[in-house]
Amino acid sequence: MAGIERIGVSLEKELLGAFDKLIAEKGYQSRSEAIRDLIRQQLNDNRLTNDKAEAVAAVVLVYDHHATAIMERLTELQHSHVLKTISSLHVHLDHHDCLEVIVLRGKVGEINKMGEKLISIKGVKLGRVNLLANEGL
Repeated sequence: MAGIERIGVSLEKELLGAFDKLIAEKGYQSRSEAIRDLIRQQLNDNRLTNDKAEAVAAVVLVYDHHATAIMERLTELQHSHVLKTISSLHVHLDHHDCLEVIVLRGKVGEINKMGEKLISIKGVKLGRVNLLANEGL
């Protein structure tokens, strides 16, 4: 494996046991891969503290599609914002509720502002912005 360096890590027996149990539950094939993923996640989380960092996000919304003009408002925000809307997915959950997943690309701060605007639209019942850094991975 080119570019791979081996390191040693010292852990308390109880901590290692709990870690081994966790990685087995998650299906990891090795401690190394689990540790690499934990490091990547921490680096990603650290990058996302910078409002100017490039990122991608999935904005997930559950809303009542009978709410007044909600579809028009969602579309308007996607088309009028400085962020790049990469894609969107619309799913009918039941007679009233829909799930919308809007994938955005831009700066962390801009994505968060857009996510807040989308989530605060009248008729949105639940919403979440799931960010991933778009650089350095």
